[in-house]
Amino acid sequence: MLKGILSISGQPGLFKMLTEAKNSIIVESLLTGKRIPAYSTSKISALADISVFTQTGEIQLKELFEKIRANGNIISPKASSNEIKTFFAEVLPEYDQDRVYVSDMKKIFQWYQLLSDLNLLTDLGEDEKTEEKAAE
Repeated sequence: MLKGILSISGQPGLFKMLTEAKNSIIVESLLTGKRIPAYSTSKISALADISVFTQTGEIQLKELFEKIRANGNIISPKASSNEIKTFFAEVLPEYDQDRVYVSDMKKIFQWYQLLSDLNLLTDLGEDEKTEEKAAE
């Protein structure tokens, strides 16, 4: 589900990796569908590699998205800071309040909304099943 989905610093939204070029990778914006090169000088993060700090360690972004979906509600990333903190604490009560900032929470909710709108969150549990079958 999150495999191949990238966040590029300085660029709005999320991107899908299409192919590699000589000095860059070619990505497609999930917002606009426009294809652009992303160079190695850009800070590129794969959503599958992103974790959120908790008081006992870390939780993968995929697991956090599952918790948000299980909650059944979603909050607008444009809500007030207090509302965002309250909702995030509802979804992930053990998050590390010193290392997870409101800006991080907003970004997570924006990503969740975008992926949900594009129906890319329908197979959250399917990745693990596919990986287990491949390992056998």
